[in-house]
Amino acid sequence: MTRRTPAYFVCLAALGCGLGACSNDDGDDADLKTDAIIDTKAYVTGELEKLVTASEAIQKAAPAPDDDGWNPREDAQALEKMRSAWADARDAYERVEGSIAILFEGLDISTDERYDGFIEADGDDDLFDGEGVTGMHAIERILWAGDHPEHVLAFESALPNYKEAEFPSNEDEADGFKNELAQRLVDDTKEMLQSFKPVALDASTAYFGVIGSMEEQIEKVENAATAQDESRYAQRTLADMRANLEGGEKVYAAFSEWVKADAGEDVDTKIMAGFRAIARAYEANKGEAIPAVPDGFDVDDPSDADLDTPYGKLFHLLETEADTDSKSSLASLMRQAADDMELEEE
Repeated sequence: MTRRTPAYFVCLAALGCGLGACSNDDGDDADLKTDAIIDTKAYVTGELEKLVTASEAIQKAAPAPDDDGWNPREDAQALEKMRSAWADARDAYERVEGSIAILFEGLDISTDERYDGFIEADGDDDLFDGEGVTGMHAIERILWAGDHPEHVLAFESALPNYKEAEFPSNEDEADGFKNELAQRLVDDTKEMLQSFKPVALDASTAYFGVIGSMEEQIEKVENAATAQDESRYAQRTLADMRANLEGGEKVYAAFSEWVKADAGEDVDTKIMAGFRAIARAYEANKGEAIPAVPDGFDVDDPSDADLDTPYGKLFHLLETEADTDSKSSLASLMRQAADDMELEEE
């Protein structure tokens, strides 16, 4: 989970602000705004439904509790199903992460906080209950116990309140995983979906949510340099970023006709080119993990040699596209379009 500014989707329903009530626009712009909001709402709702389904699949696939818990040898089939469902949940969440973070701050924490964030103040000696360390990364940490990369173990084991990850070793722990920890994820994601359905989205914050999502890509890469990236146990953070980019493109597509009308087709073309450039960079790195970080990589002053590595090239591209001082960057072009559409960042 990443801490955000309110540049993401904002719930205005509590203020009595629906689609019609919020708009002072006339004619074509009003229609384009309404279309953008309707399409965005439908997309986010669909991904939240997928998130719930995948969370339920994790819980359902968890082995029935028995005296010796479960392990990756005797429960290999169940473990594979849980890992696959976890990846599905992760993709759905990343596609709409911005809406979750600002609308449901408490649920965002319980669902997506990293292990180091949870134990910063207090430890959690029970890895399997539905309290303390919870959510997708708590489940990920258990599902990939024994397979954590060495640099991740080195980072986490030095943290105060650290507890080594492990599979359930007895009936109580297996029961806790299935009926408390996994059930908590199901309950939280269902609450997100049901709470989102009546929300009236605001055009400005929905659009700026895409910008924030794109600017966040560089933060995800930077975190990998210190083993603090999110899906670090499964080594799947690059897959997270692909899903996050896909979600950003989908939401931007809802605004594309409005951008063309007010900012011009050239601006829309350049923005789409920026999305494609990032997508090509992601696809150039095979697999689901962020490329290996060169030893001693300095995110503030990387060497030319480090920038010439797969990780360095990815880092440089994302830093460039998030640079608001560059008029040609994706972030700047999207902000330019926002100005032309008279959208104001909250």
